[in-house]
Amino acid sequence: MTVEQTTLSNGFRIATEHMPGLQSAAVGIWVTAGGRHERPEQNGVAHFLEHMAFKGTKKRDSRQIAEAIEDVGGYINAYTSREVTAYYARVLKNDVPLALDVIADILLHPLFDPREIEVERHVILQEIGQALDTPDDVIFDWLQAKAYPDQPLGRTILGEEVNVRNFSRDDLAGFVDEHYGPDQLILAAAGAVDHDQIVRIAEQLFGAMPPRSHKTAAPARFSGGESRQNKKLEQVHMALAFESPGYRDPAFYTAQVYSVALGGGMSSRLFQEIREKRGLCYTIFAQTGAYADTGMTTIYAGTGAGDIGELALLTIDELKRATTDMSPAEIARARAQMKAGLLMGLESPSSRAERLARMVQIWGKVPPLEETVIKIDAVSDANVRDFAEYIAAKAPAALALYGPIKGAPALQALQARRVA
Repeated sequence: MTVEQTTLSNGFRIATEHMPGLQSAAVGIWVTAGGRHERPEQNGVAHFLEHMAFKGTKKRDSRQIAEAIEDVGGYINAYTSREVTAYYARVLKNDVPLALDVIADILLHPLFDPREIEVERHVILQEIGQALDTPDDVIFDWLQAKAYPDQPLGRTILGEEVNVRNFSRDDLAGFVDEHYGPDQLILAAAGAVDHDQIVRIAEQLFGAMPPRSHKTAAPARFSGGESRQNKKLEQVHMALAFESPGYRDPAFYTAQVYSVALGGGMSSRLFQEIREKRGLCYTIFAQTGAYADTGMTTIYAGTGAGDIGELALLTIDELKRATTDMSPAEIARARAQMKAGLLMGLESPSSRAERLARMVQIWGKVPPLEETVIKIDAVSDANVRDFAEYIAAKAPAALALYGPIKGAPALQALQARRVA
């Protein structure tokens, strides 16, 4: 498999990976702007804009956009995260030019028809309502808000309801003008693709875009805090987060290995001790996520009202225990899980295209997979134990609780147990 990169004269970046033997391709545009690039009054506009992309252009209405891709057996979709917005399609190899034309059309020539804005406004309000009715979804928004209070990274991607109700056509067009310049767009394609062909098409579609100045996101500050939302539910949902390295930090892979060993699978410490041995929950896991300049190691569990106190305290005890007796075998297993997950996850062109875009966003280039594997293997037992000490006693923390929370300990009590 061959990765190739090209940058057009206006800063538009292209990365492709040819995968021999495939008859299909994944292609898309990743915009290096998402929720953390919004001002307070804009919160939710990046996601609203993603919805509006499929609602009509100067040459295609919403039905024609869908039919253009589905008539050839493909599919098209989009998503918004805190740092990127992506518009992508999966098609057969002969239809790659069509897919790029459709994606360019929705990015460069959206109508933002006021009638369609009202339709999609209602859809997004329904999406917000659905999220609020999903405890193990909304709790992570509340956790994020406490980890990064009063800053873009702490705000929900869907946006506050009051904002969504008031967004206008000018708000959408304004965000595009601010953040959709050519040097903020990454075209990534993988599968049955020809790099030179894609560069020629990209030059035709995007080469005339004038460069634009744009503002970078404000630095993140993990502050921590506690959110307690009492509601009559079957379970208490708990999410506990600790500040961790950003994805450009050399310690990022150490944090990843640690969280896999702590709660990344059925053999992990939290799963074995709290679910298998004590039966205190059905779901418990740990994971580490990262942004450009910060990250979070998060533990989630759902349990009955009568068990939340014991579960929360045992979780802290497991963090402390990991500082002294996390074994070389556990750490080796975590490294193996990470490498297998990475390699297995890249067996589809969609995953490959996603990785290309992500690597260009982070590093400005696509490092070989072998380089990532080497970094994972380089995480030593001592690295993991040092990070475990940091999480157990020093890292700033945030806590979110939702459900019948009367018996749940406060963050202050958990902090005291960390240092006891």
